[in-house]
Amino acid sequence: MTQAPTPTADAVRRLVRTLLKEGADTASGPDVRPVGSAAEPTTWWVGTRHVLRLAPDAEAAVRQRRELRVRDLVRPHLPMAVPASVAHGEWAPGLTCTLDTKMPGGSGEEHDVSALGEADLAGLLTGLREVPVRQAEAAGVPRTAPRPLEALRRAAGQAAERLAAADEFDAARLRQLTPPAAGQLIPQSGGAVLVHHGLTGEHLVVSADGRVRGVLGWADTVIGDPAEDIAGLARAVGSPAAVRAATLAGYGARPCLRGLWLARCDSVLRLAETLSGRPAGPLTLLRSQLRRTWEPILLERVTDLGEAGAEDTP
Repeated sequence: MTQAPTPTADAVRRLVRTLLKEGADTASGPDVRPVGSAAEPTTWWVGTRHVLRLAPDAEAAVRQRRELRVRDLVRPHLPMAVPASVAHGEWAPGLTCTLDTKMPGGSGEEHDVSALGEADLAGLLTGLREVPVRQAEAAGVPRTAPRPLEALRRAAGQAAERLAAADEFDAARLRQLTPPAAGQLIPQSGGAVLVHHGLTGEHLVVSADGRVRGVLGWADTVIGDPAEDIAGLARAVGSPAAVRAATLAGYGARPCLRGLWLARCDSVLRLAETLSGRPAGPLTLLRSQLRRTWEPILLERVTDLGEAGAEDTP
């Protein structure tokens, strides 16, 4: 397999001029700088209005091509902006790139989501559910099976003991999810919808007033369990806000509680992995996600899991 070249500022400037069909003699080209501090950056700011993303390998190129189709598919259904590609092509043989318009606003890690922002998130979940599954399949979106919550609970239980030994977490909190309760929190049959599957604080574009103005990161979209997006929101904005948004979107107690416990188990596992030397993300972020997912919600106090699935979805 051909080794991809290392992206450099000069190469990125030349690529942008090619994508925008500008002449090679156009002064020195746009100001470019990498997003983040990776040794071989694949995401670059281009001036003040654009961002360039480079697929680093063939698998990422396939995902990026699909992402462009998915963004066009979901855009009419959502109440907030989705990235728009002003140009796309290949930056190396077989490796794709897209030059997107930069969205104004900060990330969900920089700004808290307001009550109106929670309504925006409800519109996001509602819009994803309204996307016809057949159209998503035609766009190449894969189907995924729901994760078994009981297996996740057992793995998180072991991780929680390690966190307790490191004085990071009270392992007794995870025992609230008993095996019978985990068995009740299974997805509704036939309830698969389009799932963003990557709802993180960094993928939410939030304005200073707490409104959610855009959603980034559509490369991992699947057809599957909507509780995964509820879980993503719990990690990004906290369990109470995530459950309120899901409830506004029409989801019942079972998918809300399933999403809550997916998020809690994931947050325990990721922090434990990182502390044991297998980094799953920055420690500060993982600790924040652990705190957010374990924020108490009224729904879990008043719900009988035996009756939680009466009306899972609209």
